[in-house]
Amino acid sequence: MTKEKKPLIFMTNDDGVHAPGLRKLFTALRKTGETIIVAPDRDNSAVSHSLTLNRPLMVKKLEENIFSINGTPADCVTIGLEKVLPRKPDLIVSGVNAGANLGHDISYSGTVSAAKEGTLRGVPSMALSLSGQEPYHFDTAIHCAAIMAELILLNGLPGDCYLNINVPNIASTEIRGMKITRQGRRVYEDALQELSDPWGKKCFWIGGGTPLRELECGTDSFETGKHYISITPIHLDLTNYQALELLYEAWGDRLKKHPLS
Repeated sequence: MTKEKKPLIFMTNDDGVHAPGLRKLFTALRKTGETIIVAPDRDNSAVSHSLTLNRPLMVKKLEENIFSINGTPADCVTIGLEKVLPRKPDLIVSGVNAGANLGHDISYSGTVSAAKEGTLRGVPSMALSLSGQEPYHFDTAIHCAAIMAELILLNGLPGDCYLNINVPNIASTEIRGMKITRQGRRVYEDALQELSDPWGKKCFWIGGGTPLRELECGTDSFETGKHYISITPIHLDLTNYQALELLYEAWGDRLKKHPLS
């Protein structure tokens, strides 16, 4: 009788291979499957889905089943799947990110983009973030990750879909539950700072600012603010189908002609 293989769980993040959330999750998910980390060698926050095209990338083995790459989260998923892992993984987990990835954050997030890259390559994937400030309750997010990993490994995910999960940064006993949510809106006030360098030249710093609170029930940012874990399914297809129909009705006849006539 052959021994059944444990599920293979590929882990990455955008905070870097030494981030405490990633290391704690790596240890915790060993109960669920075989865990392998391939993550950036340094912080890559807000790099979105960028790939490194202008320099060579190196894989460095740090410990057993822990590797770093001098690239982005999307680089790590690409190289990890094709060159590092022994076989195709059953699940990709990106996180635990120190800080929220809510609403429009997902367009900039390296954490979420790693899950997106995994989905593009046919692997069920989820991104996991803690919504709040230090000190971080990583144990709360890890408990959530273990539950979601088991659910995904058992049931899979819909086609071309990955999960963006945000966990309130509070103790597990304060969590009110888990909710399936939709992407909300999250914009920042005063996120662009005008400064001067030591020579008096004007310069700018992007980052920080105050996020405006989402007031619409059922959105990711609203529900995390109410102490619920937010689970948002994200689709790879970005087409706005309502606009597609409206534009076809409004412009269809004109565009059937030569577009430049």
